[in-house]
Amino acid sequence: MDNGLGLLIPALLGYALGSIPFGLILTKVAGMGDVRNIGSGNIGATNVLRTGKKGLAAATLLLDLVKGFVPVWLVGHYWGGTAAGTAALAAVIGHCFPVWLKFKGGKGVATNAGVCFGLAWPIGAAYAVTWLLILALFRFSSLAGMTAVVAAPIAAWQLDMSEYVPFLVAIAMLIIWLHRANISRLIGGSEPKVGSKN
Repeated sequence: MDNGLGLLIPALLGYALGSIPFGLILTKVAGMGDVRNIGSGNIGATNVLRTGKKGLAAATLLLDLVKGFVPVWLVGHYWGGTAAGTAALAAVIGHCFPVWLKFKGGKGVATNAGVCFGLAWPIGAAYAVTWLLILALFRFSSLAGMTAVVAAPIAAWQLDMSEYVPFLVAIAMLIIWLHRANISRLIGGSEPKVGSKN
């Protein structure tokens, strides 16, 4: 299962579940309109928070995490490490580039949290602790997310789970690339902090 066409099923499963746009679905069901028309235009929890509905943002965060966890855990449980890593990368790509939304989705931070827990709970714990710590210290959601995605492959390597490292590095590179505008704002001092009105 860990080679050739055998990886197609994990990739398709990861992409299909990862591409479910929970942020968009929840805000529309709640009568808040299209979340892509506000803030950053993304479908993730940080942008949903800009609607002023903390409950919707929390639900989006949880569901985005779950859609990363489920395919990775299932594939890893039945087919092993390389297949799980493939599903992990595909789930994040699905969230960032969902076919249903003309390949314009979110930035993958919450989905990658679920992916990391699906691969191994210690990797997920390292990801979550890093994310929460940086967010608490600096209150920049983008900085917290980018720091966490870098921490994940380092944690996998330190924990002797090297089979996951290439996938986590690829995910980190993708997520950091998607945050390139945030990086420019962080450098320029114009990146909004969590809880700010700007």
